[in-house]
Amino acid sequence: MSSAACIFCKIVKGDIPSMKLFESEKVLAFLDINPLSRGHALVIPKHHGEKLTDIPDDALMEILPVVKKLVKATGAENYNVLQNNGRIAHQEVDHVHFHMIPKPNAEEGMSIGWPQQKTDFDKLNALLAEIKAKM
Repeated sequence: MSSAACIFCKIVKGDIPSMKLFESEKVLAFLDINPLSRGHALVIPKHHGEKLTDIPDDALMEILPVVKKLVKATGAENYNVLQNNGRIAHQEVDHVHFHMIPKPNAEEGMSIGWPQQKTDFDKLNALLAEIKAKM
């Protein structure tokens, strides 16, 4: 499945060139053309889907092993693996993609804010029961 308007689907089809690092029947990995650091790469399922929940499990199974190969190939000792879903979660392209972003020093790579919230264990236990019931 692909989308005619999707830039990543166009890359999969070869309509737009990319710097391919890996390709299989279900997965494509390529260098990010606007990298945060040296070796910043994207790993995408060839199946088009906007959010993680839109991608069939069999299309997702190969992605993390490919990310792992990229980490080893780039020699990154510190790195982030990022996958965003939705605009307010910073998703820019409406096709599931995983970033492998080497973090060689404090200036290069990804910077993260982590706005922790106070823990209310009664609410946390209720949430635990709610989520487990739906799995």
